[in-house]
Amino acid sequence: MTGIGLIGYGYWGPNLARNFSDVANAQLTACCDLRQDRLDLLGQKYPKVQLSTSTADVIGNPKVDAVVIATPVSTHFRLAREALMAGKHVLIEKPMATSISEADELNMLAREKGLTLMVDHTFVYTGAVRKIKEIIDQGEMGEIYYFDSVRVNLGLFQHDSNVVWDLAPHDLSIMDYLIGRAPSAISAFGASHLGQGIENIAYLNLKFDDNLIAHIHINWLAPVKLRKTLISGTRKMIVYDDMETSEKVKVYDSGVSITEAPENIHHTLVQYRTGDMYAPKLDQREALSLECEHFIEAVVSGIDPATGGHAGRRIVAMLEAAQESLSEQGAWISVH
Repeated sequence: MTGIGLIGYGYWGPNLARNFSDVANAQLTACCDLRQDRLDLLGQKYPKVQLSTSTADVIGNPKVDAVVIATPVSTHFRLAREALMAGKHVLIEKPMATSISEADELNMLAREKGLTLMVDHTFVYTGAVRKIKEIIDQGEMGEIYYFDSVRVNLGLFQHDSNVVWDLAPHDLSIMDYLIGRAPSAISAFGASHLGQGIENIAYLNLKFDDNLIAHIHINWLAPVKLRKTLISGTRKMIVYDDMETSEKVKVYDSGVSITEAPENIHHTLVQYRTGDMYAPKLDQREALSLECEHFIEAVVSGIDPATGGHAGRRIVAMLEAAQESLSEQGAWISVH
């Protein structure tokens, strides 16, 4: 039985508590939060959990084998480092850190101590994204041309991070998982409309070493909630609409082929293919439930998690490059 210590019971903490309580070989053992009223709510649901307003009580608890961090981004590195130094496995909310150097240090600590370090990239564990990955890996898409996504809604505004660090990790982690390779450079342009100097809208362009390009649009100031991704390949195209209730993934047998006109080598013939569309059956299990199970499996067996520390580091590298590009009005910045 793996003892779980949860740090943070705010927006996402209750979901983590609920799911870890349902994992067969895990036990929610301790939880801390700065707000006593939040701890009181947790205590009503989980009366056997040890409660505290101090992170040290969770990290230092001998019954806690793994620490789950659901706190503001600015605290991730410090808390994860303290947990790893104390010999605890760590699952940390996205993004795992605020810089590449912090991510590298956490990965080094986890490796040296033989501990599991995993990042909460929840969308990677959805049935929709895993099905798309299966379709791509089977070669059904052919060569990928582009990855284009939009993630907009009205709020939730953050006080310690802009829309890039808040929303982009979702789409960047999906792209990283599906494409399987990192971009070479990023250009980002955004704006702050509320006078706080924190961008509430941004557009990210990403280029890879081959002909693949990607575009991500993120926005806190939209009248509707959209979560849609288009992926185009030489053979098939996919539309992933997370707001759909039943058919979140649609695969289109559509495309374009270009051939030279035989009578004039300077002219080309464009042929359009518009075939059938099908919506594959998706695993309907809750993504966070699968993620929590996967974390415990990694802790117990020592396997590398699908969203381990190195995947988290790749996302932080993209975010850091995007942030630098924002400050330089959209300049192309290499991803390291």
